[in-house]
Amino acid sequence: MTGAEAASAWLGWFAQERRASAHSIEAYGRDVAQFLGFLTQHLGAEPDLVALGTLRPADLRAFLSARAMEGNVGATRARKLAAVRSFLRYLQRHQGMAPVALAGLRAPRAKVPLPRALSVKEARAAAEEIPDVYALGRHENPRLQAARDRALFTLLYGAGLRLGEALALNLADAPRQGSEAALRVVGKGNKERLMPILPVIRDAMAAYLAQRGSGAVDEPLFIGARGGRLDPAVAQKRLRDFRRLAGLPEHASPHALRHSFATHLLGGGADLRAIQELLGHASLSTTQRYTAVDAAALLETWRKAHPRAD
Repeated sequence: MTGAEAASAWLGWFAQERRASAHSIEAYGRDVAQFLGFLTQHLGAEPDLVALGTLRPADLRAFLSARAMEGNVGATRARKLAAVRSFLRYLQRHQGMAPVALAGLRAPRAKVPLPRALSVKEARAAAEEIPDVYALGRHENPRLQAARDRALFTLLYGAGLRLGEALALNLADAPRQGSEAALRVVGKGNKERLMPILPVIRDAMAAYLAQRGSGAVDEPLFIGARGGRLDPAVAQKRLRDFRRLAGLPEHASPHALRHSFATHLLGGGADLRAIQELLGHASLSTTQRYTAVDAAALLETWRKAHPRAD
């Protein structure tokens, strides 16, 4: 069986047994075809089952290295390796090919993108200056919805909450004026943390609650047009619409407000461990990404301001 015949048999199995999508089949098929083309040059002949069964980890590393030289990023090379692994394992289990030593071969690490924070001015605008554009459309209670959005986005920026954490709050959790109580937040893995609440958050929440009205303590704090718990997609769309009206950058989103909270605290001299606790990160390494963001901002400022930076 030639390598091309083996690849055709594997793709048929992959489509039928794994019920893979057409997109995955096309991408994986392209990756394995590229791999076989590389081996033809690397080995000096088109590989068959015997040749494929004698591959070493060094051969696969050579394939990945060639892809890196072509400019493939880590995530792309990891996908190609996953396709090759699936192909070779299929041949071992279904075509009687000799096992290939793959255990020690690690996939390339995908580069984790840096969090994209807003400037202080942009974050304050997104959190506090959302105009009453609901009045422009057909909405049952535009004042309520506008006040709700101000309270929600002020909370995200002022306390660094995830959108899901904020929308999970009930009426009993609402920060109140005249109270110094911290906000109890349930984050990932049901891990609880206490968040100090700024006066600006309590003011925005008071304006929202005045529009919302009273209710049972277990009712959702942030409600949608029909009175149920606010859908995250609605909140995301609301900020997306506003950023276009206000000329904010395209990455202005509810999660960008959380990033801005952490980045601005770090820029103001806050301790990294304290920011970790406030964000609810299980690992300090996750929080340390913000040091790169702050360094990138300093570098950009230097490039714009220093007379010899051009």
